[in-house]
Amino acid sequence: MTDRKPRPRPVQHKPAENGSKTPCPYAARCGGCSRVHIPYGEQLKMKQSAVEKLLAGVCKVEPILGMADPWHYRSKVHAVIGTDFRTKQPIAGVYQRGTHRVVPVQGCLIEDPRADRIIRTIVEMIPKWKLRIYNENTHRGFLRHVMVRTGQKTDQIMVILVATASEFPGGKAFVQELTGKHPEITTVVLNVNQKETSMVLGTRDIPLFGPGYMEDELCGKRFRISPQSFYQVNARQTEVLYRTAIDFANLTGAETLLDAYCGTGTIGLCASDRVKQLIGVELNADAVRDAKVNARLNQVANADFICEDAGRFMVKMARENLPLDVLIMDPPRSGSDERFLRSVLTCRPKTIVYVSCNPETLARDARFLVKGGYKAVKAVPVDMFPHTEHCECVMLFQLS
Repeated sequence: MTDRKPRPRPVQHKPAENGSKTPCPYAARCGGCSRVHIPYGEQLKMKQSAVEKLLAGVCKVEPILGMADPWHYRSKVHAVIGTDFRTKQPIAGVYQRGTHRVVPVQGCLIEDPRADRIIRTIVEMIPKWKLRIYNENTHRGFLRHVMVRTGQKTDQIMVILVATASEFPGGKAFVQELTGKHPEITTVVLNVNQKETSMVLGTRDIPLFGPGYMEDELCGKRFRISPQSFYQVNARQTEVLYRTAIDFANLTGAETLLDAYCGTGTIGLCASDRVKQLIGVELNADAVRDAKVNARLNQVANADFICEDAGRFMVKMARENLPLDVLIMDPPRSGSDERFLRSVLTCRPKTIVYVSCNPETLARDARFLVKGGYKAVKAVPVDMFPHTEHCECVMLFQLS
């Protein structure tokens, strides 16, 4: 872990091909990259301005941390499997904006190209292996989606075949051919989703090849990623985000750190070398189990992960007069509810580092904390999703 703060880096622009206004031929129908037609430097200015407006009168906003190369950054690639209504051939792509019509995508400018190549191979194999493609109208068919997750540091690759049944006739030979064509694949998993739902993954995972999970590294720590695990899709910027958050905390090694909404423990474990005690609290039991595995994987002995509501846990800490020096909170896009924030005010940690994936709810929650006696010191936007309107932000609060 370095104490040096990341600085905004020079950005590169990918020129549009054939003189078009956008470098992506799918942009008009896909809608996934709503700002891909705008030069990246201008995108950063737009995001900076948006965060500054939201946090006006709350605290200073430092310059946004962008990417040196804002292309092919997504390590989690999801493809819907469908049928071309004209040729009747299998296709893989994304749903057209506002519809469930599949737009075939041969290569995406923000996705890991290794994943795109594997998905193309699977589509080419479908006719040979006579795999029935799932039909959303009749709810019949076998193969629904393909998901590929890639390790940015380890180069491990997990392929997830989402299907409607646990029985995969010829599955062993299918996987043998796929891994023969792509020896870089380290595991293949059959995910069973039999529900009539828009959710991609079902709850049951059956390893067909390899261990059924993959691993990657962040900030010098190694993390196990299962098909169901939450893991940031932009590993390069995740390190920037986490290092920024940990630097904001100004840790000395003597602190008790509470990682609220800890998920699989990534932020807290990345900070564990710089605190006396790490407590991770998360309501999702599966995520807590993964966090404990990740702690063992990294031989972190000063961490305790607890399956409980973080707000209730903090109230209990305050009631028992247990020490809490630093709170790192990384809530969902909806932000924190008032009950949680009141729990924070009850526990009164000296330092709060708020990691937000939605600056609008950050601004709302920040004003609540300021009214409760905290000083908003500074904030820095981090561009985790270039070519989209989304922006993350890290904000530091100190007890007044």
